Amino acid sequence: MNILFVCLGNICRSPLAEGIFSDLIEKNQLDWVCDSAGTSGWHINEMPDHRSILIARENGIDISHQRSRKLQNSDFERFQYIIAMDKSNLENINQIQPRGTKTQIHMLRDFDPIDPGANVPDPYYGGEDGFRDCFIMIERSCKMLMAEIRKDNAG
Repeated sequence: MNILFVCLGNICRSPLAEGIFSDLIEKNQLDWVCDSAGTSGWHINEMPDHRSILIARENGIDISHQRSRKLQNSDFERFQYIIAMDKSNLENINQIQPRGTKTQIHMLRDFDPIDPGANVPDPYYGGEDGFRDCFIMIERSCKMLMAEIRKDNAG
């Protein structure tokens, strides 16, 4: 199973989601792959924001090796699931999705048991607390996303 997490710049939210989901994949001993990308090309090949790296590290996850990249048409062939962080990302993903691809596209918080369908707010212009809040909602949603994918693909 291949899952791609997408936000705007691929330096704050989607790197956290990739790190959290990779950690869940490892803990569950699954042969899955996850990655992240941005809908914009503003930060191509940059490390995640230092605050994302810090918050992930506080939770035992290292995302410092990640480098940002832009969402590409080939991602719709490579990934079975593309997961957007907010409605704007979702609209951008849907606009560039090539015809005929079968990739399932969702918002991450469609899987959030506390606030389903809500945006993962962009913490870029705020402080570390905003990044911590994002980590909590992303982790909670990723756990449910994994459970849903496993259920849908059982057998």
